[in-house]
Amino acid sequence: MSALPIATNLYFDNHFGRRGVKLLPNEFYTTREDMVLVTVLGSCVAACIHDRTAGIGGMNHFMLPDDGDQPNQPASESMRYGAYAMEVLINELIKMGGRRERFEAKVFGGAAVLAGMTTINIGDRNAEFVRRYLALEKIRIIAEDLQGVHPRKVAFMPTTGQAMVKKLRLQQDPTVAEREQALAKQVEQARAARHARAARAGGHVELFAQNGQTQKPRIELFGTNVRVGASINSAKTVEEA
Repeated sequence: MSALPIATNLYFDNHFGRRGVKLLPNEFYTTREDMVLVTVLGSCVAACIHDRTAGIGGMNHFMLPDDGDQPNQPASESMRYGAYAMEVLINELIKMGGRRERFEAKVFGGAAVLAGMTTINIGDRNAEFVRRYLALEKIRIIAEDLQGVHPRKVAFMPTTGQAMVKKLRLQQDPTVAEREQALAKQVEQARAARHARAARAGGHVELFAQNGQTQKPRIELFGTNVRVGASINSAKTVEEA
């Protein structure tokens, strides 16, 4: 089996005054060190899981809900899919001494940041997937900032479980738009290929399941004086950097 795609972009974060890790799409990171895990999300989703008793936590960053019928692809490719990315994150935390029954999750992303993205609903499906997956795993979501139209910068403190989010303008990070355009093209190609296979087999296939639950937990915001536990509805007032 190929090596797991652990994030390797280590740096010193001047804003938080500690070591940090920047997660790119299809990466994850787990640690017991007092540091900050940072990522930028468009339609992708990041799940942050924390075990307060063990003092450990981790984050992943996935692009699509599930990998369909591609079971033999490398870990670096599988990690783009939520089903694999969530399994890896949970299993690695358990290896570090975490207990599933103590895990708490905070989830972010799933935005429709490009006008055309609403037609294929990648962000919505990612958001619905992560809620559904964690519910099945009996891991409680204690905070979320999902969907909407803005990219997000997320910072997570794995030893304390503290998370903060900052809404961004699309122009601030052009790589987000580039990723979203490439992802939309990939999804359309995958959809066409699956429908072609289904047509040859005389059946019909949908790319993703679409039934999910809407929740309104809590989240803290970057660059504000909102305390931990501020209502998720406060996200509407966050300053767009």
